[in-house]
Amino acid sequence: MAPGSAKTLATLAARIGHTFSDLGLLRHALTHSSVRTKGRTSKDNEKLEFLGDRVLGLCVAEMLMQEYPEASEGELAPRLNRLVRKEMCASIADDDWELGGSMIMSGSEDMSGGRAKMTILGNACEAVLGAIYLDGGFDAARDVIGRFWRPRLLGDDTIPLDAKTALQQWAQGRGLALPRYVESDRAGPDHAPSFAIRVEVEGLEPAQGEGPSKQIAEQAAADALLRREGIWKHAQGNG
Repeated sequence: MAPGSAKTLATLAARIGHTFSDLGLLRHALTHSSVRTKGRTSKDNEKLEFLGDRVLGLCVAEMLMQEYPEASEGELAPRLNRLVRKEMCASIADDDWELGGSMIMSGSEDMSGGRAKMTILGNACEAVLGAIYLDGGFDAARDVIGRFWRPRLLGDDTIPLDAKTALQQWAQGRGLALPRYVESDRAGPDHAPSFAIRVEVEGLEPAQGEGPSKQIAEQAAADALLRREGIWKHAQGNG
């Protein structure tokens, strides 16, 4: 089935579990910015991603408060960060929705492996949530998010450290200076910026992360360094 065709969209909508009144919204959510036409306004998915990110955060925050009514804000925040991070969205888009094959992108992006790129999948996942919200309202978005995010929430009964905290604690435990985060690049329009952040730790090669905000990019950079150095599992306390 061709990406963007009515049959492809209907099949994906069935996997997601939402019947779209306007399948054009789903097509919009699957349209990567690589198909923009120079000098013309293009309906890529960046604004829907912006909306879907906010919808996801609200729904997951609500879910966490319901599931852990006695938990403090300090306990809920790292759970929220883990569940809304780009990697989690990409995992759901790939493993549950098989979304990559439905993406509409340029031939060059397709050839470079764009359908399997974590950032593209994560962004598209958020855009789909934005499309569901516009098509069916908050309850429809909440239903979909509950169906796919709640099992992840229930499947991890630990209180995870966020990556920046884990890296800081690791560095302090070895008598090192605190990690230093440096903005190395900023791209994209004001309504949908993309940041690249480099994290530097004494004695280690720097690592870089990207995200739609400096905070998210810093977390991604810390995560990249923790995983590259084989620190992350220890820092998470998972053995």
